[in-house]
Amino acid sequence: FFGNDSMQLLPFPDWEALPYDHFSPHQDIISDRLAALYRIPNLKKGAIVTTVATLMHRISPRTYLDGHHFILKVGEALSIDILRTKLAGAGYQSVSQVREHGEFAIRGSIIDLYPMGSNTPFRIDLFDNEVDSIRLFSPDTQRSLDKIDEIRLLPAKEFPMTDDGIEHFRSAWRGLFAGNPLKSPVYQDISDGLCSPGIEYYLPLFFEKTETLFDYLPANALIVTIDHPEAHATEFWREVSMRYEQMRHDISRPILPPE
Repeated sequence: FFGNDSMQLLPFPDWEALPYDHFSPHQDIISDRLAALYRIPNLKKGAIVTTVATLMHRISPRTYLDGHHFILKVGEALSIDILRTKLAGAGYQSVSQVREHGEFAIRGSIIDLYPMGSNTPFRIDLFDNEVDSIRLFSPDTQRSLDKIDEIRLLPAKEFPMTDDGIEHFRSAWRGLFAGNPLKSPVYQDISDGLCSPGIEYYLPLFFEKTETLFDYLPANALIVTIDHPEAHATEFWREVSMRYEQMRHDISRPILPPE
């Protein structure tokens, strides 16, 4: 009903995980969320659709996306080593064959990349240290398709896996949780540059401060609610609090309080 040629319709989906779950959302969900967060601040006309529970989550600050996206253009100089470091810091996973969002593969002078927020992956062909061509390609057939001039790369996670991001996480963890952090697999994984399943529920430890979706909205945004949002908010908070009480006693995996 809301979507037409003149109006953008942006879903901001739920993680589709229970509070404090030990597994992470699907990469396609993260892709849709990051694409929405990137586009919302400059949205002139459109509708953002989300749920009350999703709206209650703290999310990464706007400065995170502002500082962790970049554009690749045909004709630009490009170092494979620098790109690999950038992609790893942005949470992308190196694979032998790209099939899902947040993956990349490097084979000689050819780089396959599936950026977050994109409907298709891209194949970058280098000539020496210059981007010679960028093509769409099919993840099913692995065949190259149409040429394009540039691609926008969003981070693959909603939190930074850079050296600074990891160190901030480690420092925040030690300041918040008692005991030896080396006994926690989550702390060890992040220290090693690995994303533990369910790491999204530790997102605040990567930032000085977090924000909410309201911080991303244009000043003239109109908020429309349906179906008794207060009741849904109360029920979600009850569920969060209940699961926190059930799971907070695991000393190997301490969890953040609901607030």
